[in-house]
Amino acid sequence: MDLLKGKKALVTGSSRGIGKEIAIRFIEEGAEVWGLCTKPSAAKEELESSAKKAGTAYHEIYANAADDEQFSTVIKAALKEAGSFDILVNNAGITRDGLSFRMKKQDWDDVLKVNLTAAFLSSQIIAADMIRNRKGSIINMSSIVGLHGQGGQVNYAASKAGLIGLTKSLAKETGSRGVRVNAIAPGFITTDMTDAISEEARKNWIETIPLKRAGTPLDIANAAVFLASDMSTYITGIVLGVDGGMGI
Repeated sequence: MDLLKGKKALVTGSSRGIGKEIAIRFIEEGAEVWGLCTKPSAAKEELESSAKKAGTAYHEIYANAADDEQFSTVIKAALKEAGSFDILVNNAGITRDGLSFRMKKQDWDDVLKVNLTAAFLSSQIIAADMIRNRKGSIINMSSIVGLHGQGGQVNYAASKAGLIGLTKSLAKETGSRGVRVNAIAPGFITTDMTDAISEEARKNWIETIPLKRAGTPLDIANAAVFLASDMSTYITGIVLGVDGGMGI
């Protein structure tokens, strides 16, 4: 459909799972994509090949999202190379699960740095340029856990709830300059992260979902295409739940 034809997008955490699927869907819709990951990914050749077939390009760039200086430097370099970005997807994320009274301070810090602080830094850099161009769409990857909490994930839940606050506040700051900021809150999605869950726990999760199935990265990527495209030009500051009804 070429919903993103001619647009340039930066997607963090693009090496696998939801980030990879977003990169694929953006490419299919005609966008030129810069994918940021920690190190060269197994998906690089696949994404480059897909982009070539679609008549566009995929660029893989590398930074540790927990390293503020390195991360900011790489984002600025990508912006300089691209000239400008029409779309930013803050998808990079990690987990360090554990009960709060046993959680190490380092596990708290690591999750907040990657999941929230990195999104703040990339948004600060890219939004400033979008404001000058008076257009752009920023999409932050939150979670149903950020809305409802989850035992054993106080750090992850806090980071994802923080992204919702970041989204709403930034949307108010940038809306009058033509920049939209929205969040997606996935529910139970089949990724490497959820593959580590036991079969019994998986069945228990799915039982709580009105649609009675786990979501897929494609479900999330399609929502990202919508929020990135001109189909959503009058939508900003929302949290779009893609959760099969879990949030009801």
